[in-house]
Amino acid sequence: MTAASTPPSARRRIETLDELPPPVARDVLELIERAAVSDGQPAVSEQGRLNLRGGPRPGIRHLLVTDDGELVGYGQLEETDPVEAPAAEFVVAPGHRGRGHGRALGQALLEASGKRLRVWAHGGHPGARHLAVQLGLSLFRELRQMRRPLPGEPLPEPRLPRGITVRAFRPGEDDAAWLAVNAVAFSHHPEQGSLTQRDLDDRKAEPWFDPAGFFLAVREDDGAIAGFHWTKVHAAERLGEVYVVGVHPDAQGTGLGKALTAIGLRHLADDRGLPTAMLYVDADNAPAVSVYERLGFTTYETDLMYRTEV
Repeated sequence: MTAASTPPSARRRIETLDELPPPVARDVLELIERAAVSDGQPAVSEQGRLNLRGGPRPGIRHLLVTDDGELVGYGQLEETDPVEAPAAEFVVAPGHRGRGHGRALGQALLEASGKRLRVWAHGGHPGARHLAVQLGLSLFRELRQMRRPLPGEPLPEPRLPRGITVRAFRPGEDDAAWLAVNAVAFSHHPEQGSLTQRDLDDRKAEPWFDPAGFFLAVREDDGAIAGFHWTKVHAAERLGEVYVVGVHPDAQGTGLGKALTAIGLRHLADDRGLPTAMLYVDADNAPAVSVYERLGFTTYETDLMYRTEV
């Protein structure tokens, strides 16, 4: 039997690592980027890409797929949530699809998670939907990416609650207080609410980080953080993002979230001169979707999460 006629499965190898050496991490990031060009968006999230660098991280495992020694696929398993099933993201290089690598990687992730798994399909492509069915997974979460033009419909004037002022985030000085408010504001959200100092430091080290676009709403009497709007600029796409808006439970229902959203959007439009704004929101969060629709946002694409039956 010649090498050309050898089935890909005979040459395929899947290796699991707790840490990627820097050269391998670079190869994986390059694979993710090539796939993103082909698919329209990265198959591995921002947090997943950050997890590739900086040494081992608790609860993170990396699965590498090689075919005859060539890196053709990557999967990441995150096991930090004490309640939910482990979460995974994975991708196969565009030139190596249709050879069973995706299904093999998905099966390996299922085995590694003890058959209890959640998997993201960013963009919800038909191929990803089909693979989810093959793996016996069921859809249970939809994350919408919404966009609006800047300028577009007029932005509302920010109306802050009495006793609240807004200032920029001060790196180092505000870290601990912001992490505490973020945790309580997103106690219901498994990804955002669990951010640590290391996660914050990772983002502060990214080229896009700009404290001038990270707005804190603080109480005039004691300086405590009541809410925040962290914006992000995707320079290559000339796209501004409502990266995260959070309000402390004590300040919810006061209109602070809407005011902070408007402040951030005006910053992206007026200070940064960007033509488009985007954000992510869970499809089943009807109040938030309604607020963003009233601000002129419409659904651009949808990320899907599948899971094993529970």
